[in-house]
Amino acid sequence: MDVADVPISVITMSHQEVATAPSAGADTFVIPVKCIKDEAKDLPFFQSSEGYARIMSYIQALNTAVLNRKVSDPIPESESIKKIVALLDTLDGWIALVPPKPDPQRFGNLAFREYILMLEDKATTVLEELLPPNLHPAIKEISPYLTQSMGHGTRIDYGSGHELSFVAWLCCLEIIGFLHRQDHPAVVLRVFVRYLELVRKLQRTYHLEPAGSHGVWGLDDYQFLPYLWGSSQLRDHPRLKPIAIMQPQYLEDYSSDYMYFRAIQSIHEYTLRYEISGVPHWAKVNSGMIKMYKAEVLNKFPVVQHLLFGSLLPWRPADSPEDFVQPAPPVAPLAPPSTTR
Repeated sequence: MDVADVPISVITMSHQEVATAPSAGADTFVIPVKCIKDEAKDLPFFQSSEGYARIMSYIQALNTAVLNRKVSDPIPESESIKKIVALLDTLDGWIALVPPKPDPQRFGNLAFREYILMLEDKATTVLEELLPPNLHPAIKEISPYLTQSMGHGTRIDYGSGHELSFVAWLCCLEIIGFLHRQDHPAVVLRVFVRYLELVRKLQRTYHLEPAGSHGVWGLDDYQFLPYLWGSSQLRDHPRLKPIAIMQPQYLEDYSSDYMYFRAIQSIHEYTLRYEISGVPHWAKVNSGMIKMYKAEVLNKFPVVQHLLFGSLLPWRPADSPEDFVQPAPPVAPLAPPSTTR
């Protein structure tokens, strides 16, 4: 079966609707492969590919879903969301099984390689526990996105490319129908927040090097999306303005509810905080983050060269008519988000 003919769901370019994937047999899914090998030729193609369209549409849909929402806000948590959080808890528990090696290493702790090998070895099992049996044929395609999302075992590093791999994994889970549009707020405020704490623990425990050049975005050597989605959380906050990140007490008071404040708190650096704090409104910060993500993550060869493509994130031109199906039915509205804290 040709990948172009695979009947899978699509995240439409309106960034609003997500279709439900029909049941698929084992021959529908493929082991994803690297396609961005030549910067001059492949990077421009990626920008107009169906895989890029789905990832960027998903990121923007999640950005909308957490608008003015705190981490502590009551939001629907489906069984799928709870199971993904439990999976991340399991991966967190594995860290204790692979303690750092006592011998000093200049760049990262070699025990991280053992952690990644454990993840690669057990990935199929944990995904079989996560997914219902009818979705098990997709495991061979989605597993590599998960295993690549924790860092690189050989280089002992972590960066925004690994973060991108995790988002690609979540995107694929929605395409195959395990996650749905109504899960979007919880995907960020429950799943992604839990993922961030896990990878920060990995960074601290194994002294992971930042992947790529240090501080290339002037924000964080490791993460990007907590700033993008975190600024959406704060967009219309009546009291907290961007300059608030300059106040250590605000970081202490609001880091549990707002990803942006937690991210700043976690790195203990002030590199570009002064520039960002000078922007008067979070809406401008958020729109700038989206532009910066496209330019500095999705348009940077060292970051996206390791991204994988298959039937769910296809390597072919976008807007192929066979991808677009009827949008999912509307869901019940969520409770009004809080903006007072």
